[in-house]
Amino acid sequence: MNFSVVSLEKDDENVIIGQAHFIKTVEDLFEAVKNSSPSAKFGIAFCEASGKRLIRFDGNDELLIKRAIDNARRIGAGHVFIIHLADSFPINLIPHIRNVPEVVGLYAATSNPVSVVIGEEGDKRGVMGILDGETPLGVEGKGDIEERKKFLRDIGYKR
Repeated sequence: MNFSVVSLEKDDENVIIGQAHFIKTVEDLFEAVKNSSPSAKFGIAFCEASGKRLIRFDGNDELLIKRAIDNARRIGAGHVFIIHLADSFPINLIPHIRNVPEVVGLYAATSNPVSVVIGEEGDKRGVMGILDGETPLGVEGKGDIEERKKFLRDIGYKR
């Protein structure tokens, strides 16, 4: 088995990367995103693992659709999907995405720079893991705790 690392191309938008199991995934993910965050801009791509083995796609923003397709092509692993997301946060979508019957699991939901560790054997590829962001520089102190709590309240996630 050969291993490689694929760095995803993105700007400051969030990405959600996961695995599902059926051609219907793209349409169901579209509905999950749209129903949970109507103002979200997004692009979805899904790597079909058998049959025609196409990258299936949907979304409501041409740039994000293009990025999703391009990154799905880079990953190239069967049954993997990627959602590029703007004007919404993954925290609002994750429960809805997990409830899509075809979704097997999620690898990442992040706005950080992200890379995908790929395993390859013959004509099969799979996601071995995700490299998300950078390593910690220390442990938060009292001021950091206060800053974190204030930030969460300022953006409406805590009262």
